[in-house]
Amino acid sequence: MSLKKSILVIVLVLLIDQISKIYIKTNFALHEQVTVFSWLKIVFVENKGMAWGFELPGSYGKLVLTLFRLIAICGIAYWLYDSVKKNSPAILTFCIALIFAGAFGNIIDSVFYGVLFSKSTQIDIATFMPEGGGYEDVFYGKVVDMIQFTFYDDTLPEWIPFWGGEHFSFFDPVFNIADSAISIGVFLLVVFYKKAFPKQA
Repeated sequence: MSLKKSILVIVLVLLIDQISKIYIKTNFALHEQVTVFSWLKIVFVENKGMAWGFELPGSYGKLVLTLFRLIAICGIAYWLYDSVKKNSPAILTFCIALIFAGAFGNIIDSVFYGVLFSKSTQIDIATFMPEGGGYEDVFYGKVVDMIQFTFYDDTLPEWIPFWGGEHFSFFDPVFNIADSAISIGVFLLVVFYKKAFPKQA
C-alpha cells in the first residue's frame, strides 16, 4: 500500500474521530446518553488515560501518558514509513495506518482539548473556544469517549457455577473511533500475521 493511500486512511479515521468527538463534546452534557439499539448506546464520558479508560494515578500521571503517546506516535510513524519504503504487504501498512490514526486521534484530545473547550459537566454543555479559556492546560486535556456496546446485560442462569443468578454485563467500557481503529489494526495484524509478516511466518 502506497504512502498516499496510508495517509488517506489516516485522514479519514481522524476526520470521523474528531467530528464525532467535537459533536458529542458540544452537544451532550457529561454522562448524557442516547439509546440507539438495546445493545448500542451513545454515552458521553471523558477519561484522562489511554484506550478503554486506562490511566496512571497522581498529578503527573496524565502528563506521563501524553508524553508516552507522543513517543509512541513517532515510533509508529517511522514503522509506517519504513514499511511503505520496503514495499511491505498492504495489510501491514493498512493496519499500521489504523493504529497510527487511532493513537494520533487520542493525542489531539490530550494535547489540545483542555485549551479548546470549556469544562463539561452533568449540567453544562461545553463550548468551543470559550472567552474565559479552556478547562485545562496544554497536555492535560481529557479524551472524549461515546460508544458503548452492551451485548449482554441480564441475570445469569442459575445453573452456571459460582455466578449463577448474578447480574452480568458485557461489554461495559465506553470508547471512541480512535480506540476502535487501534483495536481493529491490532486485531487484523494478529489474524493476518502470516500475510503481514511473510518472512517471519
